[in-house]
Amino acid sequence: MSNKKIKYLHALLSEIEQHIPLKDQTNPKVTKSDIGWQLDHSLKVFNAVCEWTIKSNPADYERKFSFWRTVLFPIGYIPRGKVKAPKIVRPPNVILDEDLKTQLQTAKNHIDALKPLPEKAYFKHFIFGKLSKKQTLRFLEMHTNHHLKIVRDILKA
Repeated sequence: MSNKKIKYLHALLSEIEQHIPLKDQTNPKVTKSDIGWQLDHSLKVFNAVCEWTIKSNPADYERKFSFWRTVLFPIGYIPRGKVKAPKIVRPPNVILDEDLKTQLQTAKNHIDALKPLPEKAYFKHFIFGKLSKKQTLRFLEMHTNHHLKIVRDILKA
């Protein structure tokens, strides 16, 4: 796990942290959800993916072709509004600053927990399939950045 990747993940989490005070802002032209929803969902996904990867059995990893991974990972892009978030990573109706801060600290700790994992530690994504540690980190970057772009668009208006 390169220091550059670690720094980038920390930078994304720092940006999430900066937006916590703005969690109630909305822009219906961009999305129905508020900033808090975007932040909470991003952190829930980040932590769930990390926990799965930490608990994975590297011996069970097998690389398989995924069309969407092949297309989207190199460009680092996730299209908007194409996939509905699974229930487990959907935010609650009321999002509290304290909950966001707790999830944020957990996410920071997870980055450190991922460092020593073997390359075949993996996360099984429902569209992209089994992602190696390197691919999992790429997914975390892409997904977090996807939701931060939505936050930035909400704030532009």
